[in-house]
Amino acid sequence: MSLLVVGLSHRSAPVSVLERASLTADAQVKLVQDTVAAEPAAEAAVLATCNRIELYADVDKFHAGVAELSTLLAQHSGVGLEELTPYLYVHYEDRAVHHLFSVACGLDSMVVGEGQILGQIKDSLARAQDLHTAGRLLNDLFQQALRVGKRAHSETGIDRAGQSLVTFGLEQLAASGDVQRWAGGKKALVIGAGSMSSLAAATLARAGVAEIVVANRTFERAERLAQILTGGDDTDVVARAVPMDAVPAELTRADVAVSCTGATGLVLTADAVVAAVEDRTGEPVEIAAAADVRVAGAAPAGAGADDGCPLDLSAAQSGFSVLGEAAVAGMDAATLEQHGAWAAGGTAVDRPREVGADAELISALAATAASAGRVPEMRRPEPVAEVPRPEPVLFLLDLAMPRDIDAAAHRLAGVRLVDIESLADASADAPMAADVDQVRRIVADEVAAFGAAQRAATITPTVVALRSMAAGVVASEIARLEGRLPGLDDKHRAEITQTVKRVVDKLLHAPTVRVKQLAAEPGGAGYADALRTLFDLDPETVASVSRAANSTEKNRGPA
Repeated sequence: MSLLVVGLSHRSAPVSVLERASLTADAQVKLVQDTVAAEPAAEAAVLATCNRIELYADVDKFHAGVAELSTLLAQHSGVGLEELTPYLYVHYEDRAVHHLFSVACGLDSMVVGEGQILGQIKDSLARAQDLHTAGRLLNDLFQQALRVGKRAHSETGIDRAGQSLVTFGLEQLAASGDVQRWAGGKKALVIGAGSMSSLAAATLARAGVAEIVVANRTFERAERLAQILTGGDDTDVVARAVPMDAVPAELTRADVAVSCTGATGLVLTADAVVAAVEDRTGEPVEIAAAADVRVAGAAPAGAGADDGCPLDLSAAQSGFSVLGEAAVAGMDAATLEQHGAWAAGGTAVDRPREVGADAELISALAATAASAGRVPEMRRPEPVAEVPRPEPVLFLLDLAMPRDIDAAAHRLAGVRLVDIESLADASADAPMAADVDQVRRIVADEVAAFGAAQRAATITPTVVALRSMAAGVVASEIARLEGRLPGLDDKHRAEITQTVKRVVDKLLHAPTVRVKQLAAEPGGAGYADALRTLFDLDPETVASVSRAANSTEKNRGPA
């Protein structure tokens, strides 16, 4: 087994990189096809979700495989290889199996324990089967991953460790309050009619919204989802479908909007959101400055993103601009002089400066440091007061990657936007359930079992070739016997043939059973070579058995 996975996820890359590297459905197809066309790979499948992009392949060379898969990911995502490489992770053989099984169980999800990933893994396998790029290894791997994920959810309480992105997102919109109390009586707009949008609509319906409007580029799909929602026995929601060009008008009526489409550009611009809120309130929408939405004691917006700043920003007092006195308290003269030159150079010309925080002040502080050695520690100024924002009148949930809703909506007064980036921040500190440890044990056991099964399977072509050779020997000897005893009747001929076959089968039974057991153990690959050497088996015969088995797997339809 030479399983290799190269990918990036919310754990290895910032959302901005994931957003740029996201793959359309057509790009995923082309990526898989180009991967199997490349020399190192015999099989390939891509797992692309809103927070991960992973390319799985069966390769014959590790280093060449990593180079080829990384290059293909960069080419098809449109992100340069040099830029993408720092965020890529690589797993090989058993570690790759462990990774996919963990993903299937929800251990690697943004919201631990969510079950939507199982459907995405199933779709990934079906796509590879349709394209005939999944052979024996990837078929076995993905099907076993689905079984492991289902086992984790049925045998443990991993579901209690987290929710789906939809549920978690709605909880964030409700400010971690009761979702049903928050949603009761609201009007919802759902943009998109795919699996995630459908789940969002169903969740909103169960939460008690009064009305759901579904908008989709294919109107028939929106109609079908609306009919399903209206016909549900467990809700009283009223649902209707509208074309995509009706979204701006419907947004003015909606209390909450959920968007998850495959669009490559923005579905809701900041201007559209502003127009909807102004239509609701009859007042202009204020745009909060970065300082206005900063909580007291928080790190300054943009700290750490000031290119060329000579200060150790991690040591600066929180809550103050890197141009303020508090940030430079205790710094030596040389560092202050560098900082003054940096500030005077206009690097921060577009950043609003605090009163008195300018290059002249820093130069004066540097002069003080030149005589006193260091700037004396400053009195800690009063914390920046939190400026209250008005209660939101429009709630937005963006589950798309790349994003559907302009991130500038975060700064609009009267709007609460939750997107993939804010979900990642919110889920970083989410408590882990005790059941996670049990799921990890399940994953470890299943990885060991899968590895043993794969190692045992590698010797199967050799065993088949051995038995085929033995059958040939039996047939040859029976034919020779018939030449020596031409008067042998059919009854005795059949009895002799059966006896010879039984003798051969009994002689081969114990060795073949034992060699499969030995091959399943770590380091058992050498037993196949030993068997081929001992019985002088034709390597091409063994290879042809392997090719036939793999061809059958590749041509199998979707599971």
